[in-house]
Amino acid sequence: MFVFQEKEIRKQVQVNLTAIEMVEAGFSELAKGNVTLPPIMRIDIPEHQGEVDVKTAHIKGLDTFAIKISSGFFNNKSLGLPSLSGMMILFQTKTGLTEAILLDNGYLTDVRTAAAGAISAKHLAKPKIDYVGVIGTGTQARYQMEALYCVRPFQTITVYGRSEEAAKLYAKDMEKSLGVHVKIASTPEHVVKESELVVTTTPSTEPLIKAEWLHPGLHITAMGSDAEHKQELDPLIFKKADVVACDVKSQCFRLGELHYAQEQGILLNEDSSIIELGELTSLKTIGREHEKQITVCDLTGTGVQDTVIARFAYDQLIKSKK
Repeated sequence: MFVFQEKEIRKQVQVNLTAIEMVEAGFSELAKGNVTLPPIMRIDIPEHQGEVDVKTAHIKGLDTFAIKISSGFFNNKSLGLPSLSGMMILFQTKTGLTEAILLDNGYLTDVRTAAAGAISAKHLAKPKIDYVGVIGTGTQARYQMEALYCVRPFQTITVYGRSEEAAKLYAKDMEKSLGVHVKIASTPEHVVKESELVVTTTPSTEPLIKAEWLHPGLHITAMGSDAEHKQELDPLIFKKADVVACDVKSQCFRLGELHYAQEQGILLNEDSSIIELGELTSLKTIGREHEKQITVCDLTGTGVQDTVIARFAYDQLIKSKK
């Protein structure tokens, strides 16, 4: 059994087109019916604003699969600790024996989550985008923009964060890493109205974006709501959207933004008009049809993303040792 540490994993796996393509392939296998995807197990620890998720998926025909344990403790910043942590364990499909432990402290989860955001933009956003927005200033707010830049190179980011200091640091970091201009917004409304594409990256428990702020051509990727109590979008957004997509309907109607729209009777659980990402990546259907459409994608994170990124990381790590 191999044990790999975060430092060596980071050397072999980055937020780039290769990682995006790996995750795309995983979603395509899901759409083709080649994936066993059990429900997420989650443990909430509200007294410390914490949660631990366990996700997994088996892709038919592959010799390994991953079980991912991921924690998010959002009071950690005040303790000088990262909010996210965890590991991925790779098992042999034939024997169930452990092939490797990837002690990534949540890094691979960050990569595969950013990749899903880029895939959403690739299929649902306008072909050419200059102005993008992000709500949140944490790790995922950075990785989402890095992944997005791979598929939709842009000129300007408008960012909103609860902390002005964090927003200034974010602006400095992103201008350096991507070479783009970063503007700091005073409100989420400012972000939405100035952007052609917006990504929400927070653990918010109440809507941050209102339906009346939407405008023709806008795409929204909401990736913060991955538990029943989280919410970043006004449910009326789904009434105004021309195209609604998600990673997995069954998850999003339980954990994501879609379940709030369902509660208000805006969407139905079996709504056939909602597109899953795998239908887009496998070219079973198309996303945006013209530039004026408003598109929204709800991402809750899936075990298939974890299995493909863990397998990719393992392959790269083994190659590096030869």
